[in-house]
Amino acid sequence: MLHNGLRRFSTLVIALMTLALSPQTFAADDASRLSHFKLENGMEVLVIPDHRAPVVTHMVFYRVGAADETVGKSGIAHFLEHLMFKSTDKIPSGEFSKIVARLGGQDNAFTTQDATAYFQRVAKEQLPRMMELEADRMVNLRLTDKEVQTERDVILEERRSRIENNPSALFGEQMDSVLYQNHPYRIPVIGWEHEIAQLSRQDALNFYKHYYAPNNAILVVAGDVTADEVKALAEQTYGKLPPVDGITNNRFRPKEPPARAPRRMTLEDPRAGQPSIHRYYVVPSYRTAGNGDAEALDVLVKLLADGSTSRFYKKAVVEERIASSANGYYDSGGLDSGKIAFYAVAQNKAELPKIEALLDRLIADITENGVSDSELKRAKSAYIADYIYESDNQATLARRYGWGLATGLTIEDMQAWPDRIRKVTSEDVKRVAAKYLDPRASVTGTLLPKERATASDGKTSAPPPKSRS
Repeated sequence: MLHNGLRRFSTLVIALMTLALSPQTFAADDASRLSHFKLENGMEVLVIPDHRAPVVTHMVFYRVGAADETVGKSGIAHFLEHLMFKSTDKIPSGEFSKIVARLGGQDNAFTTQDATAYFQRVAKEQLPRMMELEADRMVNLRLTDKEVQTERDVILEERRSRIENNPSALFGEQMDSVLYQNHPYRIPVIGWEHEIAQLSRQDALNFYKHYYAPNNAILVVAGDVTADEVKALAEQTYGKLPPVDGITNNRFRPKEPPARAPRRMTLEDPRAGQPSIHRYYVVPSYRTAGNGDAEALDVLVKLLADGSTSRFYKKAVVEERIASSANGYYDSGGLDSGKIAFYAVAQNKAELPKIEALLDRLIADITENGVSDSELKRAKSAYIADYIYESDNQATLARRYGWGLATGLTIEDMQAWPDRIRKVTSEDVKRVAAKYLDPRASVTGTLLPKERATASDGKTSAPPPKSRS
């Protein structure tokens, strides 16, 4: 299951029939089939009909994530996500997923910094049952001390296996903690080990009772349904749940101070593979950016570092052969900010300064000269094509719109995205490169393999200094 706090979602299987759709044709079709409304208790509902197969994707997003946690309680959002699969008065402990499986469906969940989501994919006739199950655990979760202790041990083991035993994951965690100086994005979604170990049943219930409520949730149903069918079912299940006072969509979090100096870090680990170099920048997200900046950043990263046709890859890997891989991405979906990351795996440690200097030259060239029309066209076309292809999958659509609504975007924002990408110019790319790829807003890190000292290599540890009395 995806109970691991994923921040970025994998691209799902693309259906070939979408190739026949032009962007304009699809956008019109997409807009015509969406229905968006609220129940009387404040629960937001989005319906995306898709009648090609008698299946539905049912998702519930909560407007709460790891960045909303109380100081000292890191990991509680992810912990609660696990505990949501325990018991209610109607569902025995651990039976939720088994019920879904017996009905021929699949279910899962994920926690991020900004939202938590639960989803099932089932045959159309099982949708009423999914709504009953999800509405029940929205307000009737029952936790025992034994369940909490057992699941806490599971998460501690998950952290050990996924983070502590993975040098790349440890490195990324440390990079984020240096990049964000004040904002809770600096704290890992899974939590710090010493704080996870102290999480209690009462911590989980406090978090649950405060944030899990219909007026803090978004229901998304995509598939072989109509808006009227979903509305009737939602009113019979979710609509009967009382709203919780005190929940607000204006989530107040600490802000980042002005960036004043670039930061650097190095992690050495005997388990690391080839030496690698990484550069992170704090940048606006789609929610926080203005004047088309997020779209221009998307295009900038695409042509600079995303894939084998990018400038970074061609220079570092193909032409100069100082790296075995080079890539980058724009993490653009944050409620409060986004992140741009560039990284490369070096042939050897001596090449790392050359790779860093090359990346700096490539960025400087764009800030001074912009990009060519052919590069710009290729980057924009690739992004729009990906958008269209992914839109043919009902689960992808449910995630796209649910995530956007949970993080402050409107449906209009999301539907207008292809047109806004088309409007990005070379001057826009040049402008955002100069504005946001500021070294003062960055951290540069290297992940290096560290040789293990052995008795046979003649190396010994220095004796500890004598204490002064």
